[in-house]
Amino acid sequence: MAQKIKTLRGAAKRFKKTANGFKRKQAFKRHILTKKSPKRIRQLRGCTQVAACDVPSVQRMLPNC
Repeated sequence: MAQKIKTLRGAAKRFKKTANGFKRKQAFKRHILTKKSPKRIRQLRGCTQVAACDVPSVQRMLPNC
């Protein structure tokens, strides 16, 4: 009997599948914000694409996407 491939739940909370790949949040925006300039904090807003070299590992972590 074949086993089901389980989704890595931590990855499911961090990455979302889009038409062009996976989107993710920007890093370095959680704490120690006082020393970061307003411009830098502003530019860390929003989502970006997962790098092409990292897409295969994200796909392995999220097999049912």
